Amino acid sequence: MQHAEMTDTPREVISVTHLWAGYDSEPVLEDINLSVRELDFVGLIGPNGGGKTTLLKVLLGLLRPTRGNVRIMGKSTKEGRRDIGYVPQSVELDRDFPISVWDVVRMGRLGKRGLLQRYTIEDERVVAEALRDVEMLGLRNRPIGELSGGQRQRVYIARALATEPRILLLDEPMASVDPQVSGSLYELLSCLNDHVTILMVSHDVSAISSYVKTVGCINRRLFYHGDKQITPDMLEAAYQCPIDLLAHGVPHRVFPEHSAEEVRP
Repeated sequence: MQHAEMTDTPREVISVTHLWAGYDSEPVLEDINLSVRELDFVGLIGPNGGGKTTLLKVLLGLLRPTRGNVRIMGKSTKEGRRDIGYVPQSVELDRDFPISVWDVVRMGRLGKRGLLQRYTIEDERVVAEALRDVEMLGLRNRPIGELSGGQRQRVYIARALATEPRILLLDEPMASVDPQVSGSLYELLSCLNDHVTILMVSHDVSAISSYVKTVGCINRRLFYHGDKQITPDMLEAAYQCPIDLLAHGVPHRVFPEHSAEEVRP
């Protein structure tokens, strides 16, 4: 009797092949190929307007590709997006609107219930667990308008976790956070990555930390090899200009040190 060969390769949770997408017949993404494995932590960097948010919209099923194929957990984006938790780039917030941290996170349960159905005991349990995961349970009754930028971002991550996702998509998660706070958020994402696959996009090269497991560059086309290091050639291809020095000395730098010969005046 023959036994199936055992493999340690994590399952593929996102598959993008020869993807083209854009708006009003104008392509923004060109021939994108991406394979994300379970419990990877992918960081994609690139300039503003390079297609990072467009890629997330395609993965969420909010934008139909003009060409190519996208599979989430082996399913279409319409079905697979149920396994995705999403943290948008910016959240419009009326600081005076009296909504608590708990109620914001509980919004993540809306897709799990039928229309006009009451929240269940299970919903309450999941919301409490999500807040506990981001260390915000103690502030569950606080109006969200009274929180700091870093605290609000934790709440929005908790709202995404309340959907019980297999995959977490984050669009510029550090854009509204002070640099000194971003380190603690990266620590949080690293812990969440123990049980959730993460794909994060950013325009800021310095935002990519050592917690990212694989990293790539995107600017209409994607330069991604499933590796932790970004080469100078990848950066030049994505940014279309030489990138000589990447903020050396910033904590958690994942880019290799340049030799003296590599750094031009």
